[in-house]
Amino acid sequence: MVEINNQAKVEVEQEKLEKVAQSFLDYYNLSGFNLSLAFLDSEEMRRINQTYRGINKTTDVLSFPASSKEKEEESFLGEILFDYEQIKTQAQREEEEELIFILIHGLLHLLGHTDETPEDKKKMIKLGEELMRNLSLK
Repeated sequence: MVEINNQAKVEVEQEKLEKVAQSFLDYYNLSGFNLSLAFLDSEEMRRINQTYRGINKTTDVLSFPASSKEKEEESFLGEILFDYEQIKTQAQREEEEELIFILIHGLLHLLGHTDETPEDKKKMIKLGEELMRNLSLK
């Protein structure tokens, strides 16, 4: 199950996001897992980014993987936070497509992928684009 908490009250197609997330989970044989998505305003995202990453600015997406116990006992994969205004500002694609790409990026983080180095970032971008094609999400 995919739960969406739209605290920022942005206009997004929640059904489309649920479908993308479920396709991703199915692709990785994680269809029984639960997932939380939340849309925050830029100030709240900046605050959370400062608290958890020590970076005092907003960001497009933050992923918080579930603990081993949560995964095992609750089938919870984790939570992904979005700043939709930031996503729109940085979009290199049509807005909906950019949001889907960022969702996939966040999901990859929940699976343990990182983008701390330029090389890792390139790999994650390439994998995200491949998944958009393979899951017929473009």
